[in-house]
Amino acid sequence: MSTTTSIEWTRNADGTDGRTWNPVTGCSRTSPGCSRCYALTMAARLKAMGQPRYQSDGDPRRGSGPGFAVTLHPDLIDAPRRWAKPSTVFVNSMSDLFHEEMPAEFIEAVFQTMAETPRHTFQVLTKRHERLAEVALTLPWPANVWMGVSIENRRFVHRADYLRRVPAAVRFISAEPLLGPLEGLDLDGIDWLIAGGESGHRARPCREEWLRDLRDRCQEAGVAYFLKQLGSVLAGGRGKGGGEAAVLDGRRWLETPGSLAA
Repeated sequence: MSTTTSIEWTRNADGTDGRTWNPVTGCSRTSPGCSRCYALTMAARLKAMGQPRYQSDGDPRRGSGPGFAVTLHPDLIDAPRRWAKPSTVFVNSMSDLFHEEMPAEFIEAVFQTMAETPRHTFQVLTKRHERLAEVALTLPWPANVWMGVSIENRRFVHRADYLRRVPAAVRFISAEPLLGPLEGLDLDGIDWLIAGGESGHRARPCREEWLRDLRDRCQEAGVAYFLKQLGSVLAGGRGKGGGEAAVLDGRRWLETPGSLAA
């Protein structure tokens, strides 16, 4: 399944919306950042609508749910080969490619497709840092594959250490939803950091000083900083995120890998 996406950090080079590509759907909770998972809610909705790819239920005891069992879609492996227009592609927006239930052979097949479609830029994001490091050396790492890990609070800054072991051309961190300050985060070998507060009903608060600290540390380390959103409950009551422009210290921060070279 492929659809266009309005995710700002998945824009095409010409500024148009990028794509999502979901050769796998379904996941389970692994850390606090998963608690308000948009994909879990969307999967339940798609199941209720009768969408055939979302009819297998995940285990609620593992933080999964209706329509959200890990499900492989081999018929979608070759989809990027059919896209003529060069696109920025967010891989597995409805799953985690390095989930423990994912066969290594399937991960390899996804990477082979990415390697053989160099006109596209693929963004892969995981919370399974140990599995990523385990299989990384068996995978091709062409320049068009960007690899990232999610880090939501200080307990998970070690995910960046595992990311550094991966020979990706671009390594990035998604600090979204940002649930606390990221003391101890080492930005060595990192090219890009995306930050944002949590949005939606019962969103947990994000503090402006956490976002500013990451911005300042990125500037010192020469890392591109992308502030996606402030979050629905910005502490102090000075603003809201979601659809509003995320302004920090009077400007938007929309840096991307390579943009600092200019």
